[in-house]
Amino acid sequence: MKIKTIILAAGQGTRMKSKKAKVLHEIAGKSMLRRVVETSQVLQSEIIVVYGHDGEQVKQSLGDLSISWVEQAEQLGTGHAVQQAISQVGSNDTVLILYGDVPLIRSDTLSKMIEALSDESLSLLTVKLDNPAGYGRIKRSSGTVEKIVEQKDANETDLAINEVNTGIMAVNGGVLATWLSALKNNNGQNEYYLTDVIEMAVKQGVSINTFHPHDAFEVEGVNSKAQLNTLERYYQRQQAQALMEAGVTLADKDRIDIRGDLTITGEDVSIDVNNVFEGSVSLGDGVEVGPNCVIKNATVGANTVIKANSVLEDCILGNDVSVGPFARIRPGTVLANNTHVGNFVEIKKTHVGEGSKISHLSYIGDAEVGKGVNIGAGTITCNYDGVNKFKTTIEDGAFIGSGTQLVAPVTIGADATLGAGTTLSKDAPKDALTVTRAKQITLKGWKKPTKE
Repeated sequence: MKIKTIILAAGQGTRMKSKKAKVLHEIAGKSMLRRVVETSQVLQSEIIVVYGHDGEQVKQSLGDLSISWVEQAEQLGTGHAVQQAISQVGSNDTVLILYGDVPLIRSDTLSKMIEALSDESLSLLTVKLDNPAGYGRIKRSSGTVEKIVEQKDANETDLAINEVNTGIMAVNGGVLATWLSALKNNNGQNEYYLTDVIEMAVKQGVSINTFHPHDAFEVEGVNSKAQLNTLERYYQRQQAQALMEAGVTLADKDRIDIRGDLTITGEDVSIDVNNVFEGSVSLGDGVEVGPNCVIKNATVGANTVIKANSVLEDCILGNDVSVGPFARIRPGTVLANNTHVGNFVEIKKTHVGEGSKISHLSYIGDAEVGKGVNIGAGTITCNYDGVNKFKTTIEDGAFIGSGTQLVAPVTIGADATLGAGTTLSKDAPKDALTVTRAKQITLKGWKKPTKE
């Protein structure tokens, strides 16, 4: 059985009040449409996306994924949208219909719908809502689905029904093609409703198997920034709950944002408030993350402490490392075990050896720092000449005095000492003190300037 997923993503989304296509707005750092596509991929499905407004922008944003694209030049209803894609569906295919603005649908829900499908049945996802206003109602007769009545075509009896249509269905491709060709637009909106195929199925004796999501948020659509935020917070609460069930201590489950994959590889991990995790992040045994940190694509070893207001990106931290507060660890940085990086230190594309310390107010970029090195406050590597980047090498045991400038390319030998205020433009030999200082003079009789 081949599964073809048709994702409807042509809507303009005027209520979003944005130049960006509606389906490209993000939940937890990933566009709504990408989330639906990736969920479909779990089912080993071929994916067809029906696009319309801002089509090129939508296609470019998902250019890394295997998708067949079909344009809906005019938006004449959901039935019309599926009609644009039906030519890519075989008569023996199973068709799954999803929506690019319903981002939190789960693959296991869809799997159940597909598994129950036969040539004589249709699988329909419905949900019961306390406030069903705006949704098509599921009209039943003796418990069996009879039809779907759209809100604008519903009478008072229909409006009292609280079971509603989500629009998500699984159906045989050949049967669906026949029903689509018979759709009419004689309704309040003059549109071709996909929901009309339910009534056609009933008339042909096709059974309608209804399924329900884990909760209503799974099938909730997004038409405004307020609805987008509601789903964002729901998603983040789910992520926080999963972390706590895995043994993570959260200072506040409502003040953490996970915009990617956060993996916990040990026990006794503690995360303070207002932290943002992006991309792929792994936290080892006993890691402590202070408040207000941003951590992106990072691996953090056991018993490492990341103090308040630090930013880490594309880096690796070993065991028993201390970072921050107010530190910035930039891409390409590796901090070995037992290293210490203090407040207002920025490190880029640098390997810092075991036991080394960079404690205050320093910039170290494009460098190789050995073991047991101590780098004093205010030290900078002058690694860029305006065109090219150059490397600084600091060998094991070196001591770099405060206020030092290391003009790359330059090497400081093992156990060397650089005096405070040194501007080093030549290699410093090992086991020696190197210092560069202008002669200090005092001008006697000098007077401070005064205002006239």
